[in-house]
Amino acid sequence: MQEYEVTAHNKVRRGAIRATYEVAKVNAILDAGFVGFVSYIFEGKAISLPMAYGRFADKIYLHGSLKNRMLLALLAGKEASMTVMHLDALVLARSGLHHSVNYRSATLFGSLVKIEDPKEKEKALKCVVDHMMEGRWEGIRPMWKKELDGTLVVEMTIETASAKIRDVGVKDEKSDMDLPIWAGLLPLKQVAELPESDALLPEGIEVPEHVLTYYENNKYKADVRD
Repeated sequence: MQEYEVTAHNKVRRGAIRATYEVAKVNAILDAGFVGFVSYIFEGKAISLPMAYGRFADKIYLHGSLKNRMLLALLAGKEASMTVMHLDALVLARSGLHHSVNYRSATLFGSLVKIEDPKEKEKALKCVVDHMMEGRWEGIRPMWKKELDGTLVVEMTIETASAKIRDVGVKDEKSDMDLPIWAGLLPLKQVAELPESDALLPEGIEVPEHVLTYYENNKYKADVRD
């Protein structure tokens, strides 16, 4: 079992019982998402922005315009932190202070470099597109050279990381257990709905297989109960 080294940056201090430093669990959280919150410093001010990303091994890929303020600031600082979080349930307790949420989150710390080689840039952008939907890159037109030249691509190497997971029920005070107050979980999930074709598509173009596969794998599925 491979784990990230615990450092002053990635060590989970509050709720440490929910922490994990396993690389596989961190990667699973990253692979289940598409948007990460990237933190950086600009003109002495701390800023956090949501960014689409792709992951391959221990690399995270971000992209934007050549004048993207965040990416340029990250490259100047040569390091970054990014957090990805999934909300799985509302935890509704008998008292206000014991309300919580079930979640999966991962926080990354790493160094950054600008990708200059056109072939490596294209591979990184393919990673971002296919992270959104597997097989999508092969179903779209090739990238034009002017598009590639006009895109800033940054590679972040994950040097350390940690994950924090809450997946349990209500934790109420023993003295509250007999109160006539409902308590429990309200599960939440993100689901895909039926694909909607663009109104300007030429006649005869059908929804591609990779889109339908994504829909089938992520659509709402009613619970089957006895």
